[in-house]
Amino acid sequence: MSVEITQIQGMRKFLLIPLALCGLPATGFGQSVDDLASVTVLPGWRDADGTHVTALRIDLAEGWKTYWRAPGDTGIPPSFAFSDGDITAVQPHFPVPDVYEDFGIRAIGYEDSVIFPLRLTVPQDGAIVSMAGQIEIGVCDEICIPVTLDFAALLPPGGVSDPAIMAALQDRPLTKAEAQVSAVTCTLDPISDGLQMTAQITMASKAAQEIVVIEVGDPQVWVSEPSISRVGNTLSAVVDMIHLSGQPFALDRSTVRITVLGDGQAVDITGCAAD
Repeated sequence: MSVEITQIQGMRKFLLIPLALCGLPATGFGQSVDDLASVTVLPGWRDADGTHVTALRIDLAEGWKTYWRAPGDTGIPPSFAFSDGDITAVQPHFPVPDVYEDFGIRAIGYEDSVIFPLRLTVPQDGAIVSMAGQIEIGVCDEICIPVTLDFAALLPPGGVSDPAIMAALQDRPLTKAEAQVSAVTCTLDPISDGLQMTAQITMASKAAQEIVVIEVGDPQVWVSEPSISRVGNTLSAVVDMIHLSGQPFALDRSTVRITVLGDGQAVDITGCAAD
């Protein structure tokens, strides 16, 4: 049995992409591809409900960066594939990322290292669980390269709380309630090749510079980088959306996911109402 968890913003693949298109700062390229990234399994522990909490730690060569769930307009998001039949479902967690800008292009991700916690649905028999699979990430410096890393581990039925995993789990966005978001609306207008969406979020400013990321739940729909403005407690973000088929499409507002980033924190909002 294979379990795959993939996050894709549009349908793009890149190999040896110049840094100018990656939006990430350069430090120099002299390493072998094999030296750019490595993965380590943090075994974790078994929760009372039978869920196993584990993590993948990605270590990068000095100065190199990798991407968040929604990486920006030119990035490669992390993609997980699990090949072991003991695991029936996987819920990945993405710590709050940093935002990088270069050549007028924005990218969202992590530098040097990152821990991705995973919540695994496993058999309830209290046995050791075998976990094996691959993670595909994009790594960037002067060039951007997709890298596939294999991992395998035996996960004990007990285990102890791992401070590194706990810290990564706690490095999460604020919820809508925690950020005191009082209203979120999305207005849709047709454009020549798709839809334009204006999202309006009623909440106090959380950062001097706010970055908005909009995902729509359909990997076949490309979403542009938002145009952002704020008036008082209303943050507005306007994006264009185009289906890769070139055909008209319907948008389910309940699947819209809006993340507001700034000053090392984030707010995660799912769903928006019609204006």
